[in-house]
Order: sequence, then C-alpha cells, then structure tokens
Amino acid sequence: MDYKIEPNARCLVVGYGSWATALVKILHENETLTGWYIDHPEVFDSVHTCGRNSQYLSEVQFDTTRLVLYNDINAAVEAADIVLLCVPSAYLLPMIEPLRVSLDGKFVLSAIKGIIPGDYVTVAEYVNERYGVGWDRIGILCGPTHSEEVALGRLTYITMVGKSLDNAETLCGKLRSGYIRANPSTDIYGTEYAEILKNIYAICAGMADGLGYGDNFMAVLVSNAQMEMSRFLAESYPFERNTAASAYLGDLLVTCYSEFSRNRTLGRHIGEGKSVAQALGSMKMVAEGYYASACIRQVNKRFGIHMPIADCVYRVLYEGAPVADEIRALTGELY
Repeated sequence: MDYKIEPNARCLVVGYGSWATALVKILHENETLTGWYIDHPEVFDSVHTCGRNSQYLSEVQFDTTRLVLYNDINAAVEAADIVLLCVPSAYLLPMIEPLRVSLDGKFVLSAIKGIIPGDYVTVAEYVNERYGVGWDRIGILCGPTHSEEVALGRLTYITMVGKSLDNAETLCGKLRSGYIRANPSTDIYGTEYAEILKNIYAICAGMADGLGYGDNFMAVLVSNAQMEMSRFLAESYPFERNTAASAYLGDLLVTCYSEFSRNRTLGRHIGEGKSVAQALGSMKMVAEGYYASACIRQVNKRFGIHMPIADCVYRVLYEGAPVADEIRALTGELY
C-alpha cells in the first residue's frame, strides 16, 4: 500500500539557518506544535530563552510554548512523522551523521536547494540510497522563496512535490497561509535539479553584473539559462513538466535578479575582481551554486548535454579561467 501522510502528522525542521528559521515560522503559525532540531548551542539557547534565532532572521519572534526544541537528532527524528531537511547541502552529512533512529514510516521532505558535494547526487537521491527511504516517502519543497521575504510576511508561492499528488496536497496544507500559496507537483527529479541549476545560473548573472553588463544582456542570459535548464531536464529525465512554472522559471528569475540572492552575490564579487577564494570568504551564508557547479559538471558526463552557461561558471570557479574572458566567450553562445 502506498504511503499516506496524515493531516495531523508531526513536523520536524532540521537546521537553524535563515531558510530553516523561515520554515519554522510558517509551521509555527499553522501547527499546534512544531519540532525544531538545532545543533548550534548558541542558537539553541537563544531560541529557548528568548524565542529568537540570534544568528539568522533575528526579528522573527517565536512562542516557545508551541515549539519543541531538540539538540539530539535521534530524539528529534523519533518524535516526528515528517522530517524537513533545511541545511546547506555542504553541511547536511555532518549534521545527520549521528542519526541512528530508523526513518521507516517517516516522510522526508527536502528544502535544500543543492547537491551532496563529492557524491554527485541530489539530497533526495542520497536519502533514498543511504537510508533506504522509498520514493513514496520523499518530497521536495521548492519555489522562488527568499527567507528574508517570508520573515516579512510577503506573498510567497511554494511548490510541494511528492510521488503521490495526494501527499503533495497534504504537505501544501501544512504551509498555506495568508501570505503562503502552495501548489502540488509530482516532478521530484525535475524540481530538485531545477533548484540546483538555477544557483549556477545566478552565479553567472552575478559575474555579468560585476563586469558591468546591463539589463539587455541580463535578459538574454536568463532566457538562455531557462532554455539550458529545460534541455537538461528533458534529456536527462523526460517527464510531462512545464518549466515555465514558478518552481522552475520563477525560482530561476528570483535567484538571478534578487538582492537577497547569495549565489548572484558570489558571482558579482568575482566579476568585480575578487578571487573565488576571496569571494567565498567574504560571505556569511553558503552559496549552493559553488558546489552545484562541480556536481552538475560530473553528472552531465553521463549525458553530454550542451550546457555552455554551466560550463562557463565551472571553468571560472574550478579551473581558474579569467571571468571576463569566459563571459565574453559566452556571449557568442547566446541568442
């Protein structure tokens, strides 16, 4: 029998960064109790004592009587029905390595917009392979969702993805509110890889911006990025999907254009003349596109798909290619 998420399923958020904090905010407003696993002692103490995350989105106030805080991942997972992973992909494995509690009977929902560095697999693929979680118990939370705007209560559209449309709709019901619109989808592969790719393209947009390219070129770059993303998804995993929907194109647009985009910021620093190491070192938060670039390069060796924008970013980030030369060469590939 296919797995079914019950409407009263208990939710646990794993992570303490800005996106995790924003998701706890949404669930906290909708649910009687929300579980939150925080493995950072200072953040745990801050939330426990004053109802605020001292490191990220500190303006968000929580009612601690409606939060169940954990600093033990095994106790946290054991008490949950839905485990919502919300950690930068580079830090996921160290965070969940102590996990010994079985995930049997639990639904794992990834809100991580990245890929497992070094393993060249997505978070969903890793959870399936490493923990034996069936695809009927794996989902993706995606869409154009900057945590800073969620914290401000600005209208936001998300997509909840699962193998079963009924389960995806149940997940939507967990997060819908006056400022959160949620729509269901069954394209696990496409939405997760779209999230990974858009971060790479945002780095490229930032590089172009840092070099002084204007709005006219940016429009061409982003439209070509959309075509490249669509081509990768269609050739690597055919599925009846509409890549003009917000989970694909919408997330690409906001990541390439927004002032809140850490991937665009990383690219802009490089375009302005910083080395890759300097640009990474200047950022407080993780730019997922840095790791995604190497992983997509490796994944695409299986398919040989034409991806000039992703290749351009890879050469700058990992081969030391001059950014100005690479963007100039890329202009001849776009139309």
